[in-house]
Amino acid sequence: MAKTKIQPLPASVDKECQSLQCEQNQAVYTVWMKSLLFNGNGCTVFAADGHVAFRVDNYGCRGGREVFFVDCAGNTLIRIQRKSFIGMFRRWEACRCAGDGEGLGEETATPWFRVRKADKNGAAVTMHGTGGKYRIDGCPRKSDYKIIGADGAAVAAIGRKQTASGVVLGEDVLTLTVGSEADHLLVLGLVVVCGLMNRCL
Repeated sequence: MAKTKIQPLPASVDKECQSLQCEQNQAVYTVWMKSLLFNGNGCTVFAADGHVAFRVDNYGCRGGREVFFVDCAGNTLIRIQRKSFIGMFRRWEACRCAGDGEGLGEETATPWFRVRKADKNGAAVTMHGTGGKYRIDGCPRKSDYKIIGADGAAVAAIGRKQTASGVVLGEDVLTLTVGSEADHLLVLGLVVVCGLMNRCL
């Protein structure tokens, strides 16, 4: 029996994605807020061809203090840590890792970006070094939010996945559309942070 692949629909079916900066050459991923490991917490990202592109496997409890975002070969790309603050002062810090080809990433000396809750409907993102700013609109919602750039335009959007016949799947199966000018790894890292905020992984 042939293996079934999970594939995203074209970007045109996602109304949240129509406001992205670039209508052409968008990248579309399917994000399944589940780990492929038995009894594990995490998420799995599928590329447009239906194959696993990235994953997060959290062996601890949901909303753990530290998770690692890895590629399909197991190389660590991002390390995300939750800092010990509560409520509106809680924040997450991410370090970009340099893969060594053996699945053991070498963490950079300084954080790549920081995320903190800005209000009840969003979160603020600050890039380390450059001071660049992003905003996540609607991140308290588990399956419907957008990532906004400094110019106010959406660079990525996420929403519940639909089948070809229009059936909306569960809240743990999402379609992520990323604009052609956006940093895909940054966007995926922010999706993971949103999952941690909502205790989805």
